[in-house]
Amino acid sequence: MTTPTTVRPGLAELIDRIRQRTRQETDPHTTAQRVAGVLTELRPSAHLLSAAEREGSADGYTRHTLHAEATFSISAVVWRPGQITEIHDHLVWCSFVILQGAETENVFDIDGDRLVQVGRLHRPTGSVSGVAPPDDIHQVHNTGDAVAITLHVYGADLSQGTSVRRTYQSRTNQ
Repeated sequence: MTTPTTVRPGLAELIDRIRQRTRQETDPHTTAQRVAGVLTELRPSAHLLSAAEREGSADGYTRHTLHAEATFSISAVVWRPGQITEIHDHLVWCSFVILQGAETENVFDIDGDRLVQVGRLHRPTGSVSGVAPPDDIHQVHNTGDAVAITLHVYGADLSQGTSVRRTYQSRTNQ
């Protein structure tokens, strides 16, 4: 369920700017970079979420859908310390910004029939990035000791689903 943009400071402008940047672009990598540019320019804050939403859940990371339409969705994810995703990839492009705290991303590639970790990125508050399939096999987690909040823009209406294409076994050659 989405909350009206009047309750979420800056969301209406963010939606308008994303629409402008994605209107006629068809290349997913270019779109992800353009939307990352919007996130860099506007610097949304964690106050897009209510105080209760910013607390997260002890049961696992929490996703809040802030906006969804045919061509993109905006979600905030709240990560308590130690919370982690499965290793996964996506169906669509994604751009994101770290609103609060930090996240660590393990990046993977496929070598023959093996999943191989090829990098580890630590992203502090303010970090912005954009990615598109097929170069997006990763695992994200909060390795810090404070709640982290990330804002994601996905290239599809995810109000009724997920952008995850597949998950991978954690057997890796690191």
